[in-house]
Amino acid sequence: MNTLKIGLVSISDRASSGVYQDQGIPALQDWFNATLTSPFVTITRLIPDEQPVIEETLRQLVDIEGCHLVLTTGGTGPAPRDVTPEATLAVADREMPGFGEQMRQISLRFVPTAILSRQVGVIRKHSLILNLPGQPKAIKETLEGLKDADGKVLASGIFAAVPYCIDLIGGPYIETDESVVKAFRPKSAIKPRA
Repeated sequence: MNTLKIGLVSISDRASSGVYQDQGIPALQDWFNATLTSPFVTITRLIPDEQPVIEETLRQLVDIEGCHLVLTTGGTGPAPRDVTPEATLAVADREMPGFGEQMRQISLRFVPTAILSRQVGVIRKHSLILNLPGQPKAIKETLEGLKDADGKVLASGIFAAVPYCIDLIGGPYIETDESVVKAFRPKSAIKPRA
């Protein structure tokens, strides 16, 4: 079975220079450990908010490391140093606007400033690249979505659509712990569990 390769990129001037501890990558690794039931490996990078560095890192993770999925955290706001979306779009073959739209929809349920976020989703070759928020709580909410006290989904998280997207662009079949997030696929695309 083909193992899913996930690139995790934390983009922060201060964390990359050692001013404070990065929280994005550990939060993502914990989330994937709790969520994915199919095999995966992660490749991590901690880099500054420099557009050429971000672009080169994304190219390396897709073109050289062969990542099927790359998630970035940080650098998506309106500040002058926030250039993650520009770097992501610069290396993209195609944009997937639904991912950014849904991330903002989820975050707007918590903070009105979610409209300041410029996260994007793109495809480069056979890889899906997604810009996530920088805070661990917001990362989890964005990926999982929102449920009420009875477990009913109020807003779908973006990860529900990721496995099928990876299927469509030629990546490995991803399975999840449905109590965390249920991967949605059309009936014809669902493989029986081994």
